[in-house]
Amino acid sequence: MNERSILLVEDNPDDVKLTLRAFKKCSIANPIVVISDGAAALDYLFGTGAHAGRDPADVPAVMLLDLKLPKIDGLEVLRRLRADSRTRRVPVVILTSSKEDQDIISSYDLGANSYVRKPVDYDEFIEAVHHLGLYWLLLNEPPPQPEFPA
Repeated sequence: MNERSILLVEDNPDDVKLTLRAFKKCSIANPIVVISDGAAALDYLFGTGAHAGRDPADVPAVMLLDLKLPKIDGLEVLRRLRADSRTRRVPVVILTSSKEDQDIISSYDLGANSYVRKPVDYDEFIEAVHHLGLYWLLLNEPPPQPEFPA
C-alpha cells in the first residue's frame, strides 16, 4: 500500500491500542501518527505549535477523526481543516462511537468523507479497519494537494 501516513486523532488510549492492533492485523504498513486532542491535530496538520517545523505539505493519506476530543472537538477540527485551501482535500473519516443523528449530519455538512461508528465487537472492528484501509489507502484516487507557500 501507499506509504503516506494515516493520522489517527483519538483521545481514548484503549481505542488507540485497538485501532493500531487492527491496522497491524490487517497488514496495513503505512505510518500511523496518533494525536490525542483537537488542538494538537491542527498543529500537526498546519506545522505549528509543538509541530512547528513539520512540513505541512506532507498531508496524511487519510485522517481518522474522533468527535469527542479534548481542547478542540472533532467537528471544529473538521471545520478548520475544510476552511483552509491547503487541507480541504484531506480525506477525513469520522471514527466515533456517537450514534447521534446530529453528529452525523454535522460531520457531512462540514465536509467529512465518511462516518463510521466504532463497532463494540473486536472482530467487527478489525473488519471495519480492513475496509477503511483497503478503500482509503489502495482503491481511492486522491486529488493532487495544493502547494504550500514556502
